[in-house]
Amino acid sequence: MELSNRQEISRILASDGFTFKKSLGQNFLVDPTVCPAMAEAACDGETGVLEIGPGAGVLTVELAARAKRVLAIELDERLRSVLEKTTRGFDNVSFLFQDVMKVDLAAVIREHFADCKRVTVAANLPYYITSPIVMQLLESRLPVDSITVMVQKEAAERFCAPVGSRAAGAVTVAIAYFAESEMLFSVPRDCFYPAPKVDSAVIRLTVRSTPPVTVHDEKKFFSLVKGCFAQRRKTLLNTVSNTVGIPKEELRAALAALGLPETVRGETLTLEQLAALHNQLSE
Repeated sequence: MELSNRQEISRILASDGFTFKKSLGQNFLVDPTVCPAMAEAACDGETGVLEIGPGAGVLTVELAARAKRVLAIELDERLRSVLEKTTRGFDNVSFLFQDVMKVDLAAVIREHFADCKRVTVAANLPYYITSPIVMQLLESRLPVDSITVMVQKEAAERFCAPVGSRAAGAVTVAIAYFAESEMLFSVPRDCFYPAPKVDSAVIRLTVRSTPPVTVHDEKKFFSLVKGCFAQRRKTLLNTVSNTVGIPKEELRAALAALGLPETVRGETLTLEQLAALHNQLSE
């Protein structure tokens, strides 16, 4: 079965009466080089892989050929029979048809990967839910070594941008706090069926054992970070006071203690400076 062949995938899907749902952001990878490269980056023979959104199973079979065990979580129950066909012959693959945002992933990992030396995540994520899924994976502090995902290229550039650069955003700061990010390679839109309107990229997030900075209160720290990026053209003094509700007098004093000008914009601060500002405000 040649899963990278569009006609073959189309035939399999049609035989099960499957039609794409635009609301689920379904674009299946059908390229002979992308999925093997993703699988190589995500796992080896001692790895348990949690795959999110297997679609028609093109990446799933590449993971199964390399990993010790694969558990794929799929929201669309209609793909059950399709996946049974495309992954036939692999006894190290199992499926869970649920919404990944509602699954107790820590419990799932304990149950399915107890005999694996390490656990990683691999996914071709729908564009509309990329950031929520990535942040849930990181914030949950799951026992995973890395997260290798296909995302919209614009999102990939934002996720992997240096904190403090023009391309960075609040999500960049959050990712840098929890993981080391790297963009592995770009993926043109014609590698998908059906083809989306934008190009994609594969990134890998290597989960940190401990954050690179120490903050007094993570929840308040990330609230401050969101405030810093809420109104990018305004100074940190104005946007944080407007969105987070911290009085300007407190912000002025904290900025002065750190040697930062009142005119500084939040988007220009490094991760270390953002952490220091939060800690200063918490004293």
